[in-house]
Amino acid sequence: MSESEQFSQCVIAWHDTHGRKHLPWQQQRTPYRVWISEIMLQQTQVNTVIPYYERFMERFPDVLSLADAPIDEVLHHWSGLGYYARARNLHKAAQLVRDQHQGQFPEDFEQVCELPGIGRSTAGAILSLACHQPHAILDGNVKRVLARYFLIEGWPGTTRTASQLWEKAEQLTPEKYVAKYNQAMMDIGSGICTRSKPGCQACPINDGCQAFITQRQAEFPHSKPKKTIPVRKTQMLLVCNANHEILLQRRPPSGVWGGLLAFPELPPGQAIDHWCKTQLGLSVSRHAVWPELRHTFSHFHLDITPIVVRTRSISNRIMDQDDWVWYKGESATQGGMAAPVKRLINELAKQIF
Repeated sequence: MSESEQFSQCVIAWHDTHGRKHLPWQQQRTPYRVWISEIMLQQTQVNTVIPYYERFMERFPDVLSLADAPIDEVLHHWSGLGYYARARNLHKAAQLVRDQHQGQFPEDFEQVCELPGIGRSTAGAILSLACHQPHAILDGNVKRVLARYFLIEGWPGTTRTASQLWEKAEQLTPEKYVAKYNQAMMDIGSGICTRSKPGCQACPINDGCQAFITQRQAEFPHSKPKKTIPVRKTQMLLVCNANHEILLQRRPPSGVWGGLLAFPELPPGQAIDHWCKTQLGLSVSRHAVWPELRHTFSHFHLDITPIVVRTRSISNRIMDQDDWVWYKGESATQGGMAAPVKRLINELAKQIF
């Protein structure tokens, strides 16, 4: 028996006894259900994903219901998960499946990779877990397992290190029981081979793990080179009218908050009263500045200064435009919201609702 076969057999045997088998997306597995879970699990913990996944699947049980839904409703069901490009790509991909694949999620690897938001590892996960096709995967958890097992140098985000990891992943992935194997590798990475304080004594492959043998677990995988994260500043206007409604604007489709409902932003150096009058057609009765809060994206910090603006009028000018709404509460407004917007609305709601 080759070393690769021994490795995969140990992993599969471990899965039979210890692997997770009762997660929502593991029941009634289809490419669609696995696809949704894989996208949600990117950058997000399992326990966080579960309630979102269950609500999402209840509303969008198949690819056609997702494709036919308005993007606002898709973003609404994604609110709070972050990385909203994932939701926009899901919607675009579902429409492509509807229009180009007769509504059937493709089971050809190249065709799956052509869908928006799906890369090599995600395609491999979908087709191996749902269709038992022998494709390797290489998510963050599997990268950590392989980097430690083989002492692979370098940050996994570099082309050279990623190529080495893919080579190992391809060599080790078995032809049979690939769904068990890939699920087990993800489970080992998330539950045993953790970033800090890995549970090496419980690992089924510790006898061949070079990091465990040499006690160098903390060194692998190598960390991403640190760089200074820039800080951007903005002023958000929390405009409230006499009907206790909050003014929100739908963002353009692209960008980190693309398609989401957000507060209008006051350009630097602009007087609040003048800007509201000229841009929104609203007369300000009073305003108050709240303490600054910081929201961190993957590539920059955003320091937000909230300014609560009271107005007695409801502008007809902005209501004639589709990208403005007066927010009346969760049940009355359909659309996704970024986390800091939701947080500020909750604070403001304590005062006006």
